Amino acid sequence: METIATYENILTDIEEGVLTITLNRESKLNALTLKTLQEIRAAVVEAQADENIKGIILTGSGTKAFAAGADISEFAHFTEDQATRMSADGHDVMNTIENSEKPVIAAVNGFALGGGCELAMCCHMRIASENAKFGQPEVNLGVPPGYGGTQRMIQLVGKGKAVELLLTGDSIDAQTALQLGLVNHVVSLDELLPKCREILAKISTKSPVAVGKVIKCINDFFRPNVNGMQREIYEFGEAFITEDFKEGTDAFLNKRKPNFPGK
Repeated sequence: METIATYENILTDIEEGVLTITLNRESKLNALTLKTLQEIRAAVVEAQADENIKGIILTGSGTKAFAAGADISEFAHFTEDQATRMSADGHDVMNTIENSEKPVIAAVNGFALGGGCELAMCCHMRIASENAKFGQPEVNLGVPPGYGGTQRMIQLVGKGKAVELLLTGDSIDAQTALQLGLVNHVVSLDELLPKCREILAKISTKSPVAVGKVIKCINDFFRPNVNGMQREIYEFGEAFITEDFKEGTDAFLNKRKPNFPGK
């Protein structure tokens, strides 16, 4: 295994083109400190520049929690200005993950609550272990979600159910999350990381250029004042001048498997 950097609150390793980022605060149920979020962002940004990395898995250490929310002790006495900056910085981290041109899968092992649920939702896909729990309990603290939860929950499960979950603060189990469309698959804990790697291995056989463009087009669907259809037209046309398009079409016409250069 290869590591890409040394961090205080996360572990990173690269295996067969997949970067695994593991939240490494098991004794605190991987609660998200401000520094932990910035370390996650740094690892994702670094991965974008590494042509050997084709996909990213984000998970938590241990079996109890993916991330059981933000570390409340860190911000309980914040001023309004400090809280606003905290939320803005958190949004920046989540947006960086969502806008990664390399697919990011959340491997949700155990609790994904509050900021942990928001962290999972900004990933491109979510695979849950059977013991996973999802929820946005911020109303119990007297605040709304601050890292994009009110927006991404609606995108993933629809307004009606999102309103119920956000206003009650109720948690849901993995099977309920699957039924609602919050997660893509539910597997046993032992199968969690292998399932993520299986999906990323399949994606890695596709054009990295096309994968990145698909992610851009999908994200633009949810951006205000942005025409996602126009984005698709632009990305489609631009793809025609890439080496990936030349390789893909030549492989198809000559009935062979493509070997995409990723540019």
